[in-house]
Amino acid sequence: MIEIRSLTKKHGPRAVVDDVSFEAAPGRVTGFLGPNGAGKSSTLRILLGLDRATSGTALIDGRAYHDIDRPLWTVGSMLDGPGAAPGRTARAHLTWVAQSNGIPARRIEEVLAMTGLGDAARSRIRGFSLGMGQRLGIAAALLGDPRVLVLDEPTNGLDPDGIRWTRRFLRSLAEDGRTVLVSSHLMTEMEGIADDIVVIARGQILASGTAAEVRGEHPSLEDAFFALTEGRGQYSSGPAEQGGAR
Repeated sequence: MIEIRSLTKKHGPRAVVDDVSFEAAPGRVTGFLGPNGAGKSSTLRILLGLDRATSGTALIDGRAYHDIDRPLWTVGSMLDGPGAAPGRTARAHLTWVAQSNGIPARRIEEVLAMTGLGDAARSRIRGFSLGMGQRLGIAAALLGDPRVLVLDEPTNGLDPDGIRWTRRFLRSLAEDGRTVLVSSHLMTEMEGIADDIVVIARGQILASGTAAEVRGEHPSLEDAFFALTEGRGQYSSGPAEQGGAR
């Protein structure tokens, strides 16, 4: 279980995360949706102990990340892609991550097979396609066989085959009873995969509930998203429509 309660993060007088509260439950994919700059990554960074909140709490199974011993056994994450040195092989990268948390070496081969990277284990990461890099990031997140997964934009930039694979894989993780929290700014990627939806814009939660509840009377999740976030994006299109961006 992921529990975010009254989470606020300020940079000076500006709140990039403003009194945010929501949950992500086991056995479900929770889509954390919002425009670029909405506060998604800031929220996830606080959840994963990479930043500090001004106030509020972000808990994983009732504990803050920094209070979890060998955290990769409890929560796996991917922020900003695989985070791997390009000169390393896929196996070397996963070996380093596994050793940092006392994860047995046999698990490396298991996650390589799970993510379809078995044949690329000895390949240098600099030669990986974007899709292979995303798979490597997911493989690293799975090393500790965690019950909680936190993935930031896992389908960003992928081709249709990569998106399809990621959707199916995330659903299989949830069906295995794991808590899966996925952030995205692309509504079409979440349609059909997310059980629950949390919509954020300008640091504030605009809607949360099951996908059907958030969609409401709108014909699609994308339509509901634009209705909810109208005028709340990071950028305004007004000047461009009146003769060019400034």
